[in-house]
Amino acid sequence: MRLDRFLTRGRVIDLESDTLEGALKELLAVSAGRFKDLNESRLLKNLLERESTMTTYLGCGVILPHVRINMKRRYLFVVGRSRDGIRYDGLKESDLVHIVFVLIADDHSRDYLQVLSSVARLFKERDVVDSMVNAPDLDVLYARLTAGFGGLAAKPVLVRQNRTNRLILREAEKIAKGSNCSTIALFGDTLTTAPAVTKWFPKFKTILVTRNAGETYFDPKHFAAVIQVRSFSKTRLAQLRSAVLVGLTRSIIEFNDRICCVGGIPESDLFDTIVVVDVQREFKTLLVDQSDFLPPDVKPEVFERVIAVAMELAVEGREGRPVGALFVLGDSARVEKMSKPLVLNPFYGYREEDRNILNPFMDETIKEFSSVDGAFIIRGDGVITSSGSLIYAPDYYHALPGGLGSRHAAAAAISLATQCISIVVSSSTGQVTVFRRGVLLPLFEKGVAGQT
Repeated sequence: MRLDRFLTRGRVIDLESDTLEGALKELLAVSAGRFKDLNESRLLKNLLERESTMTTYLGCGVILPHVRINMKRRYLFVVGRSRDGIRYDGLKESDLVHIVFVLIADDHSRDYLQVLSSVARLFKERDVVDSMVNAPDLDVLYARLTAGFGGLAAKPVLVRQNRTNRLILREAEKIAKGSNCSTIALFGDTLTTAPAVTKWFPKFKTILVTRNAGETYFDPKHFAAVIQVRSFSKTRLAQLRSAVLVGLTRSIIEFNDRICCVGGIPESDLFDTIVVVDVQREFKTLLVDQSDFLPPDVKPEVFERVIAVAMELAVEGREGRPVGALFVLGDSARVEKMSKPLVLNPFYGYREEDRNILNPFMDETIKEFSSVDGAFIIRGDGVITSSGSLIYAPDYYHALPGGLGSRHAAAAAISLATQCISIVVSSSTGQVTVFRRGVLLPLFEKGVAGQT
């Protein structure tokens, strides 16, 4: 969904106030004041109440106050910039807020959390925020905002492909044709500059696999789909298994597909690897059929988000120390009957949208509670029902590989006893493993990881 249509030039302003309340008043004056069905004072009260219960600070000097009300429009965006900075509770005196992005959503907007997450991703990188704070005027600031929301990055300089890359791409097309592949997957993180190619493999369905879909040098319109898989490994095709699973859950890839994968070492600017993957053969122990992989109540975007959080935990740990974690996703009613709390449930009593894993403000909360023994139990729609839960699924015969402990055994057991999917982060190896129906699939091995 194009988010740029929810923002107009008139709702991008320079702020004069140096306090949060004053900034919100300025922003609501140029937004809510123009619509009769929006009550400015009520909006201000609701926004400040949310700020008092849960921070909306994204980092990099950006806050994202948001509220849901009953209104005629689906969304309303308003952005304020403060060159001098705004004081914000919880930040050091030297740290100030420079961008205030207010998101007002209708109560009935079903994709509210996805929109909130998309807005948060735009301001994740320091360079992006700095370019907006330092924009020479509001017209340039508005242009940069709409470019980010519309997926329109500054047009990169095309570079001529070297002989090896041209050879690999030609041969990949021949191999894909000769091996009856239906799809070609291009691993875009191999290149650091925009390739001088107008269209990739026109005779095949082509998928772009990348670490950050918002910053890719490739033009998305040349691909049937873009699959974002965050991976910290510097090995060739490190994102392959995760990309296939995500593609299956989103119906981009079919169970009987054969995929020709083209990639190389990330940021090497050199394609050097062609691999043909038979999905049915590669995942035959894990997948009975394509529709059977995800539990029936689990949304694909929730599964993707859990995988992303698990990989971040595997690489970053917590406060410099490795941590392990277990996420049990789907069929939560039955899972809860086979679990009991080890600690008081920290998620009890909060609104569902505030404890949904799709909510960008949940990242730090999840990582903080990952240090507590026990599992996160997550509904298929992303709502976290509890953490710190002991799983005691019935015993069954299984033979896990050596080195896997009680956390993996619990994940395997609960995935067999219920219609759930379990994701485990190993505290000793950093490996991320998926369990479905008692069968494991390693997705990420920190032992071969580099840093991005």
